[in-house]
Amino acid sequence: MLNDVNELAETKIEAMDKLIASCAALNSHDIMNIVNRVFSINLEEMAMLPDDQIASKSLHSLTPQAAIEVSLTNSSNGMTGTQVRQLINQLFGINLDALSALEKAGISLYSKGQWMLQHHEDLFVVYTGVGDVDVKIYHTDYFTEQTGLHELPKSLIDKLLPLGYREDPAGKGYYFSSPSGEAVPDAFKGKTIQAILTVISQAYSHIQG
Repeated sequence: MLNDVNELAETKIEAMDKLIASCAALNSHDIMNIVNRVFSINLEEMAMLPDDQIASKSLHSLTPQAAIEVSLTNSSNGMTGTQVRQLINQLFGINLDALSALEKAGISLYSKGQWMLQHHEDLFVVYTGVGDVDVKIYHTDYFTEQTGLHELPKSLIDKLLPLGYREDPAGKGYYFSSPSGEAVPDAFKGKTIQAILTVISQAYSHIQG
């Protein structure tokens, strides 16, 4: 079933959908295996969202695989790829559709203790800490190799400052820390990603891998 993803489809979403459709009786092991193969994300090591963010609080006491299995059992007609991605977002706060859309966009993304996206020729890194309460933006070694710059470009800094980012005291990029101590909202992450994408498209698309 799990052949080379690149041979199956152009996008990771298409690859995931085809692999799910190929399962005669989809189970939690299949889902975790497919997500790991297509997105390189290990759901077994992923913390589930807090109780107040999960519709069924009884799921939070289960292991990730058991929570997925229970959800599958409660779905009498089985699940499509779209429904599986919705479930993963509801349980773990991972938006696989958004990750697929960012594939090869030039951004490495570290969140929830794992690399969600990472390629050698990425230009910038979005790194979120424990509990997603802080975000750090910094450039990659590849960016420095291609541009000779050893810091974030001014064009990106000018877009990050209005969002509340400040220079990292350690001298590596810019960071934002949630003043409330709660996880940074998805909308904020979206604005951050969009700022980086805009700068890449305007000035660095020619060196993007």
